[in-house]
Amino acid sequence: MAGATIDHLVAFVIFLAALLLFIGFYNQMNQTAIVYQYHTSIATKCSDVLDSMLLNPGSPSDWGLSDSSTQSLTFFGVQDPEFQEYRLSPFSVMRLLSPSAQQYNNVSWNVNGGYLLVQSSECIGYHSVTSMLGINGTYDFQLSITPTITVSISQVPSTYLELEIQAYGTGFPLSNATVNYLMFWATPGTSGSYPVLNYNFTSNLLQTDSSGMALIPFPSLSSGTAFCFIAEVYTGGIYGTGYLAQDTVTTAGNLIPYIESYDGGTAKIMLAQIGMGNLYFNASFYALPNNFLPAQAGNFVGTVNSGTPNENLTITTSNQTGFLVVAYGDGSNCGMVITPLGVSSLGTPVTFGASVSGKNWVATDLRQVLIGDIAYQAKLSLWSLQGTGVTG
Repeated sequence: MAGATIDHLVAFVIFLAALLLFIGFYNQMNQTAIVYQYHTSIATKCSDVLDSMLLNPGSPSDWGLSDSSTQSLTFFGVQDPEFQEYRLSPFSVMRLLSPSAQQYNNVSWNVNGGYLLVQSSECIGYHSVTSMLGINGTYDFQLSITPTITVSISQVPSTYLELEIQAYGTGFPLSNATVNYLMFWATPGTSGSYPVLNYNFTSNLLQTDSSGMALIPFPSLSSGTAFCFIAEVYTGGIYGTGYLAQDTVTTAGNLIPYIESYDGGTAKIMLAQIGMGNLYFNASFYALPNNFLPAQAGNFVGTVNSGTPNENLTITTSNQTGFLVVAYGDGSNCGMVITPLGVSSLGTPVTFGASVSGKNWVATDLRQVLIGDIAYQAKLSLWSLQGTGVTG
């Protein structure tokens, strides 16, 4: 009788242990299913939000070209209104406000001698975008738009001016690619006058080698020449661009261009002097269509000094992408600086949104897009603000 009781107790203990193991296993399976559903839901939302941004131009559709439309934007999107599918507006992308921006949106601050500084009041803020997308308080995101082909330009140490172009695809050198380039250089004017702006445009004469590199010598120019160089690299129908400008500080300082407004086919740009003394400038705006043949659409000369440290330029752009190249000097030394109008002119990358750092689980999605003819990669990182709960 005692033996039977012990057998029943042992069997009961085994049964309880098995039941607890089964419950634990079931809970683990259930939790795994919930987490999987949670992750799948965020990944699906990430894809939906990315396509919502890239496959519509917003409302009004011309908001990237109009300062007033930026303020009255009711639906957000960065698609080029003149095209379909994944082709983005170079001007709408230019107006995406950085979270750290104050008076000016620092899309690009002195990267290789180039400045893309847009007045913050003419841009669209992150929290306004999340509200228009219907995800405010539910999700946060970061959108990065970067060139598919990275074109780096550096000066080779030499007695004359020689430049090295290095082109990369996604993690590999871009070999046997064709190179077009635009070369501007400045020579000092006579005492008390603005520098002379020279240029040379070349196409289809150069190719990168097996390491993605091409050397371009300018034996008639000294290594200290103030210059601005823009290169377009392409292969297999994919285009990338890069630039390098010599932002030399003269005895009277240098100049920084700020985009005050871009509206109605007109851009207003302020040239601000950093320094003291008379600084003479010679600036030209070039429209840059997709064929990479620039057309001069305005020239400006003038003087800035401690009494008048800023000069305002009004450029007729006719809503074309292009760039302003500025040669400046103090009579004996020269420098150059460039600013794009439309991010594709110089292959400028853009990052918009919240910081990804420290987030528990982030979904990402990618799209290959075009801005002008330049290939970009649009990457969206998105995460939930509602803990581990599953939201649609």
